[in-house]
Amino acid sequence: MKSFRTRLTALALGLGLASAALGTALPVSAQATGSAPSGSAASYVQYAGSAENAAGNEAFFEAVLESVAKRQAARPGLQAAVTVYYNAAQAPSFRSQISSAASIWNSSVSNVKLQATSGSADFTYYEGNDSRGSYASTNGHGKGYIFLDYAQNRQYDSIRVTAHETGHVLGLPDHYSGPCSELMSGGGPGTSCTNRYPDANERARVNQLWVNGLVKALNKLNKAD
Repeated sequence: MKSFRTRLTALALGLGLASAALGTALPVSAQATGSAPSGSAASYVQYAGSAENAAGNEAFFEAVLESVAKRQAARPGLQAAVTVYYNAAQAPSFRSQISSAASIWNSSVSNVKLQATSGSADFTYYEGNDSRGSYASTNGHGKGYIFLDYAQNRQYDSIRVTAHETGHVLGLPDHYSGPCSELMSGGGPGTSCTNRYPDANERARVNQLWVNGLVKALNKLNKAD
């Protein structure tokens, strides 16, 4: 979420479409504690709209889709709403915000639902201090995670930050020039913006992505078999 991080002198982008660097950039705090996902290091993109940024965004979202598709393929008979599982055990300070963000998205869209789990998940939340602020990324092994930065979440509405980053998991890109009514405008409207809900266009886009995108992921798995 770049705009959320500019006043924190961050260099890296909170990436779009479900944001990610092209590999792994470990959270600063997680590097110290050893709790971060493992994988080869990769630099974060330094400006919006780059080819690297777009490729990373797509890779992150596809990683989540593939994780869900594999589980769905093992249990034939798709339900109307697909469940994406998250593990928040590594972000205990944000338990309430994460739960609220999941509830917001679950009440806003119909084709995908977020559900907490203490076991294997499609993506994971982490917390700590990082000059880059909060962001979503991949661990280099086909799994996604969201990192929530303490300082940024004190400066901006914490539930908005968490819901925004979760929007990346569901396939939405950043749109910092958008109004406060757009969840994915992130920190663009400033610290006074406390809107925590996606607008009609964002809701429609997520619903569309999880109908068409999941079908493509399942077809890809079937061809691989």
